[in-house]
Amino acid sequence: MKSSPHRHTAAVINLENIAENINRVRGHLPGQPELWAVVKANAYGHGAVRVARHIHDMVEGFCVSNLDEALELRQHLITQPLLVLSGIVPANVDLARANGISLTCPSLEWLELIIEEHQDLTGLKVHVKVDSGMGRIGMRSADEVNQVIRLLDQEGMQFEGLFTHFATADEANPDKFEQQRQTFDNLVSQLERRPRYIHSTNSAAALWHSEQVGDIERLGIGMYGLNPSGEAIELPYELKPALSLVSELTHVSKIPKGETVGYGATYELAEDSYVGTVSIGYADGWTRDMQGFYVLVNGKKAEIIGRVSMDQMTIKLDKDYKIGTPVTLIGRDGDEEITAQDIANWRKTIAYEVVCLLSDRIYRKYIG
Repeated sequence: MKSSPHRHTAAVINLENIAENINRVRGHLPGQPELWAVVKANAYGHGAVRVARHIHDMVEGFCVSNLDEALELRQHLITQPLLVLSGIVPANVDLARANGISLTCPSLEWLELIIEEHQDLTGLKVHVKVDSGMGRIGMRSADEVNQVIRLLDQEGMQFEGLFTHFATADEANPDKFEQQRQTFDNLVSQLERRPRYIHSTNSAAALWHSEQVGDIERLGIGMYGLNPSGEAIELPYELKPALSLVSELTHVSKIPKGETVGYGATYELAEDSYVGTVSIGYADGWTRDMQGFYVLVNGKKAEIIGRVSMDQMTIKLDKDYKIGTPVTLIGRDGDEEITAQDIANWRKTIAYEVVCLLSDRIYRKYIG
């Protein structure tokens, strides 16, 4: 999908806020762990290449979700270590090795497949994934992990790291977190040898379980200034949101009482009203269920009326406004503010999804 810089709508990314969030998290971590920035999913909608370039020398490495994300960073001269957090297609392992990209080994079977498909794997850097209770990918026994370590050594690969992922580090109840932590620590104690890196913590763990941080802190959503728990747990220190979403009125008309607005005629005007059109829709990640929510115009709330269309939506205005009047969808206007969490609450989801859904069609404008 092509970015549209000539359109009315843009996501404004404050790179300095991202940098400040990194410094705040680092300042609260015990010891001196390496900090690897998670820039998967286009840096949670913030723009992976621009974010990585800005913070390149502030972190010790980057984490992505797949090989293509890693290759994009290498093509844009990101030279720091890169870790792909998921297992990749075995046939593509040579691409990772050639570009100095560390891979995740999710299972003994996966490792056997790449050994079967490739004659020379010397130097390939591997982080072994442990499933400590997430139930997604990874190995659940020390015996299997030790078999993997022996195979890595036998084939000349680098056993660079071992890691897990906590399912409930962002929840107030610590029981599941403690269960996973103990499972992981117990498996680590049975390793035949230790790799360079043992790591387990994401943003939530860094914020509320910093004593668990190992050799690497994988900093994701917190880097972008969003609370991993939503509103379940208060942040221990301030983080600054890096993304705002802005547009402008592209059309304003006065529509009589009793007329309907939008597909399906789902909204009927109870009085003569000024209705404004905004250039954003579900193809941009501004989903249809936003009907009934609001945006900010001139520091006031303006209800989203009618169904959100693919490319446009309509809002009810308090008066006649000129075309080009600014519209705030995420961010502050005067005394009013809309956060990604506010939108998540409306959609009954999480802020991660709100920002990740913002499509590439929305132009990213960078400041700082």
